[in-house]
Amino acid sequence: MDRFYTPEVVDDDSFTFSPSGDYYAPIDGPYENYLEYIRSLPLIPNPEVFGLHENADITKDQQETNCLFESILITLPRQASGGGKSPQDVITALANDILSKMPGIFDEEKAMKKYPVVYAESMNTVLLQELKRFNTLIVVVRKSLEDIVKAIKGLVVMSQALEAMFESMLVGKVPDLWAAKSYPSLKPLGSYILDLVARLKFFQNWITRGIPKVFWISGFYFTQSFLTGATQNFARKYKIPIDHLTFDFEVMESEEKMDGKPEDGVYVYGLFIEGAIWDR
Repeated sequence: MDRFYTPEVVDDDSFTFSPSGDYYAPIDGPYENYLEYIRSLPLIPNPEVFGLHENADITKDQQETNCLFESILITLPRQASGGGKSPQDVITALANDILSKMPGIFDEEKAMKKYPVVYAESMNTVLLQELKRFNTLIVVVRKSLEDIVKAIKGLVVMSQALEAMFESMLVGKVPDLWAAKSYPSLKPLGSYILDLVARLKFFQNWITRGIPKVFWISGFYFTQSFLTGATQNFARKYKIPIDHLTFDFEVMESEEKMDGKPEDGVYVYGLFIEGAIWDR
């Protein structure tokens, strides 16, 4: 607001409200001059006039595109035509397919015995916390899928939550019921399930084979706990206050396969540069 409410607006004829100079207070003149200035303004305001970065346009365009496609999907017919499958048949088949891919919950008690909470290895605590979070998600996904199959068959009541889940799955969206218990994800339903199964496999391998040499950093439910665990290990090893530590980075020749664990720190993969790739 300081940019707009300032004496320079009336005292300085060259004063502009934005870096581009497109937006300014017209100098005193006839009525037609004001109309001409208004006609010269962009039809679609640039983010700068609102004090926003140009990238705000990208977010706005993405939201408008998502809204457009969601509106199109809502208008699609819900009844089968000819010999095609009905929506109920499609969702039943999809639910059963997902259930066949989803593993059962992790055995937290068994994992706790194998990876006890110890002072020298914070990654054990990280693992147990992640298993607890993913178990909650697995239970919600499996139970809701089983319930929706039963509801379609008429064995249980089709609740409002199940009906919303039905509509989301029909258009390839992750149901809100799952999103409420899930890690952040913008993936459509198909990619989300593949990603979830891959994450569960990563942690199952951790339980079975031991602490990984290389961690899939983007596969954690709560990545911050992993980063905290890494700094805790270093801080406890060298007896340094954890709040005095910062991360340093080194790009390795190999991405996912290493001969052993590093002396200090952790090897990770799963970081991406938007629109680019690291030249190894």
